[in-house]
Amino acid sequence: MTELVVLRHGETLWNVAGRQQGHLDSELSPRGRSQAQLVAQRLADADFHALYTSDLGRARSTAEIVGQRTGHPVTPDPRLRERNLGIFQGLTVTEVQERYPEDYLRFVSGDPDYVIPEGESIAQRHARTVEVAQKLAARHPGQRVVIVSHGGPLSSLFRHTLGIDLAAPRRFSLFNASLNTFFVEDGVWSLGMWGDVSHLQSIGSDDDR
Repeated sequence: MTELVVLRHGETLWNVAGRQQGHLDSELSPRGRSQAQLVAQRLADADFHALYTSDLGRARSTAEIVGQRTGHPVTPDPRLRERNLGIFQGLTVTEVQERYPEDYLRFVSGDPDYVIPEGESIAQRHARTVEVAQKLAARHPGQRVVIVSHGGPLSSLFRHTLGIDLAAPRRFSLFNASLNTFFVEDGVWSLGMWGDVSHLQSIGSDDDR
């Protein structure tokens, strides 16, 4: 059985400002850096074999803080990226509504096959996320690995594990710097721990909305 410990990156300046990030990037906020340091402290005594991360800066910065504390080298993988939000990237929700009203309605409809212009669909993100996670699990049979990624990929792994349809409304939280665990054995996935932010009690964490 392989254990995947999946973290969402720490809070960013654009998270605070309500800007759509996608494949663009924003630095970790001061609270985000503190969140990363606290989750690194949580993992300091954990026995794990490898540390993977999305290659986007907010995830990579979080992973580097973890790696500095645990002594693990950081291996970036672009397949762990957030959904490409195309023409919405860098905009607030209000700006998206004003500039692209028709696309905004399709975006919030929950249609997993809707491809954002110059971006990708939920289904496309889901497929690459599950594929890379399965490959990482196969690469580390019987081991524990840590993965730093984003809210969207975390949602995909949760839905994949529990068999939740991609079109179903999200009724679960995706907290910054949360700790989530999945177990994979003979291709069968099971959920361990979800949305654990007990290490962030002193500073808190926000849901990915």
